[in-house]
Amino acid sequence: MPATPTSLIAETLSLLDRFGVDKDRHLAGTLTSRSPVTGETLAARSPVTGETLTQVREAGAVEAAQVIDQAHQAFLQWRLVPAPRRGELLRLFGEVLRSHKAALGRLVSIEAGKIISEGLGEVQEMIDICDFAVGLSRQLHGLTIATERAEHRMMETWHPLGVTGIISAFNFPVAVWAWNAALALVAGNAVVWKPSEKTPLTALAVDALFARAMERFRADGGTAPEGLSGLLIGGRAVGEMLVDHRHVPLVSATGSTAMGRAVGPRLASRFARAILELGGNNAAIVAPTADLDLALRGIAFAAMGTAGQRCTSLRRLFIHDSLYDSFVPRLKQAYATVPVGNPLVESSLVGPLIDRQAFEAQQAALADAVAAGGVLSGGGRVESGFGPDAYYVRPALVEIAGQHGPVEKETFAPILYVMRYSDFDAALTQHNAVPQGLSSSIFTNDIREAETFLSVRGSDCGIANVNIGPSGAEIGGAFGGEKETGGGRESGSDAWKAYMRRATNTVNYGRTLPLAQGVRFDI
Repeated sequence: MPATPTSLIAETLSLLDRFGVDKDRHLAGTLTSRSPVTGETLAARSPVTGETLTQVREAGAVEAAQVIDQAHQAFLQWRLVPAPRRGELLRLFGEVLRSHKAALGRLVSIEAGKIISEGLGEVQEMIDICDFAVGLSRQLHGLTIATERAEHRMMETWHPLGVTGIISAFNFPVAVWAWNAALALVAGNAVVWKPSEKTPLTALAVDALFARAMERFRADGGTAPEGLSGLLIGGRAVGEMLVDHRHVPLVSATGSTAMGRAVGPRLASRFARAILELGGNNAAIVAPTADLDLALRGIAFAAMGTAGQRCTSLRRLFIHDSLYDSFVPRLKQAYATVPVGNPLVESSLVGPLIDRQAFEAQQAALADAVAAGGVLSGGGRVESGFGPDAYYVRPALVEIAGQHGPVEKETFAPILYVMRYSDFDAALTQHNAVPQGLSSSIFTNDIREAETFLSVRGSDCGIANVNIGPSGAEIGGAFGGEKETGGGRESGSDAWKAYMRRATNTVNYGRTLPLAQGVRFDI
């Protein structure tokens, strides 16, 4: 049976209590302190039912400044803690997450509308990046560099940077924070988090769970200063304070390209660093030699999973002429029959859109696509039994002749634009002919096509895959994209370097002072 609004409200409040969220931070508690500036609260709603679950207090200017200043003071202490000890805090946080995985995954599903396995998977990403950070804590290494001067040593070292601001989006309400926070903390930084105003409750839950890890770390003799991890709930004004504050040398921001255009110049104006993870209009190519059963599964998940609300969701599909007429009907059948409904029910594979704005954006894009000559399958609203404020839709497939109009834009909803191709090089050109450059894939068993796709003249995206879809990245690789996707990298590989500052050091252990490049300056 579908969950009723009453059961979701009661369950949500019970979960918050279980995580140890202070009762004065949401309306079910006393809400003793409102925003120092606006006196406003923020409605926390569930897209599953469309109901408001509770109200949370927004941070005002005074509180935001205090949190950032406290984080800066915490950084001044935390940077002195040896990196392996910092890694121990992340190990303990991973343990806390493991013991609360089911509950936190459930809250992610309630607040973000993800199906059960995806809610749990998001928490698993948090656990995985904690494990990664623990290992990284003993590998924050520099280089020893050959020097032209006798009896000298040249090397590079990496040092903590400062407070890391994290601005996250609703679609991965906790994992993206963890990608950034785990690396920032193990690098010796403090963090201040501004979550999406659409998912404040999961942020409160994570903040409370991290506090538990801090308590355990201190009980074991660790030094973990107050303010090491700060949380600021609110809208654009709070985000702007984080972006503009002189004690925040790095901001990692996930969101739309429009958001990045606003954030990037403001950070550049004060010479702060930016890690921008923005829009993605991701494509896949189905080549003549593709394993079509594998391709069908890969495309279905990438395009319909998370109701098309991943940064890496598949939005454009190029199918070879020789396969088009046989493969597209199979794809349409999958679209027509995929279970859409309550994500808290195991049988559902596609949950709701986050809100009315997302639904209206989807409908507008579909109208534009049809006006441009596209043939639409699906895309209509699905009755959920939860009332008018829950927006469930049948994923949409649009067959269209050319890549123009809405095809060139990212619509954060389950819309897949399907196009024919006959020439591989022409398909590559079309693949790269959009402003965004996040993720991409090709389905082929032709090694030349596969290697070309991964080569310098192939995909221009930050992520390029073969025989899997563009969605569902692991934490071990650096995550991010090119062009209007922002160019930032988070998570694995050597993404940690963005959270630290590099120093080049030269040590003279001899008794003479030779100068580089043969310069002479004798006095």
